[in-house]
Amino acid sequence: MEPYRKRHKKLMSEINVVPYIDVMLVLLVIFMITAPLLSQGVKVELPRAAAQPVESQDQETLVVTVDREGKYFLDDRRISSEELRRKVAAILRLRPKTPVLIRGDRQANYGEVVKAMTLLQSAGAPSVGLLTEPPR
Repeated sequence: MEPYRKRHKKLMSEINVVPYIDVMLVLLVIFMITAPLLSQGVKVELPRAAAQPVESQDQETLVVTVDREGKYFLDDRRISSEELRRKVAAILRLRPKTPVLIRGDRQANYGEVVKAMTLLQSAGAPSVGLLTEPPR
């Protein structure tokens, strides 16, 4: 009889990456489809007016939104009036030439929009603009 010989299997040092590529492509497609759905914002109906468009500036613009219930939003996040004044004052201390605009819903109480304007002026905004939509 032949003596028992151990067979030495050569270790395989390669990884099959094809299944991983498939999983990665599926995840990529899922993220590409769901990313636009994750964008959030405050839905407001802006009044229509035949106003001249504001010249685009290289700096960032501060936009405060007043919805139809009179709630304030800064960068699409709900904010109280006192917190709005504090945050805008802090931003304007760092960047004093930052343009400040108000997006007031067409159905919003006029008093709430004026209140937002006075809050922004008390925070140090030299001028406050109003956003509108162009007429159809």
